[in-house]
Amino acid sequence: MTKKALDYLDRLEAEAIHILREVAGQFERPALLFSGGKDSIALTRLAEKAFRPGRFPFPLVHIDTGHNFQEIIAFRDSLAASLGEKLIVRKVEDTIRERGLREPGGKYPSRNPLQTYTLLDVIEEFEFDACIGGARRDEEKARAKERIFSVRNEFGQWDPRRQRPELWNIYNGRIQKGENVRVFPISNWTELDVWNYIQRENIALPDIYFAHERQCVVLPSGQLLGLSEHLHLDETDEIVRRRVRFRTVGDSTCTAAVESDAASVDDIIQDLLQAKVSERGATRLDDNLSETGMEDRKRNGYF
Repeated sequence: MTKKALDYLDRLEAEAIHILREVAGQFERPALLFSGGKDSIALTRLAEKAFRPGRFPFPLVHIDTGHNFQEIIAFRDSLAASLGEKLIVRKVEDTIRERGLREPGGKYPSRNPLQTYTLLDVIEEFEFDACIGGARRDEEKARAKERIFSVRNEFGQWDPRRQRPELWNIYNGRIQKGENVRVFPISNWTELDVWNYIQRENIALPDIYFAHERQCVVLPSGQLLGLSEHLHLDETDEIVRRRVRFRTVGDSTCTAAVESDAASVDDIIQDLLQAKVSERGATRLDDNLSETGMEDRKRNGYF
């Protein structure tokens, strides 16, 4: 009797589980950064496979901008309750008030850059030494520079020149006091891999990922931004009702929808097989502000 060959999803899953267990073994106070999006939801399934029937050796941590889609917040709370795991929520709005930060201006005032302050504060508050994230190397070019264990200095800053070699699945989590490590267990996955895994594991997702009718603002670029009370619109803005879905779910003020009739995971997979632009490139407006927008934010302590 021969062993069944592992398919590519089995191999990706096994690697991610190995990484999660390495985090549990090497760090004293890890946390899983949970956005309520598909990648972090997939991470919770991987954590279940890595640690059940025991509890997760880390809490779920959500940095709430206050501009999140309501569907994501509701799903976040429901999932945390069903898992029976600790959920820590810290709000950017509180950080703005406590630090005297300036609210972003403009028609589409994204609080995404301000998340960094809240994240660094929560790391200090709970003394987290490792933060697990759902970033993938195919998302954005700055993400592709990351190692799986990405060391941040005592100020939470990322320096690509300090990246450590990772040979033969050996991960070096040794850090000095005050430093922390960002860990990316699905770094070697693509957007399509995540959706294939969601399909295989029958993972529930927020409805916002599937085609639905929504009022949208038509941007000068032709992109569609879901109508929100956080947008500062005027009488010249064109508002339309379209059938759309979201490929990624960041701040509602900077995350565009895509027109789609994809009402199931199978439909979305077929959509992705035809896609020519990455999810962030197609839908995240703040990533397109400059050539180095994401890298600059990561150097300052962003996810």
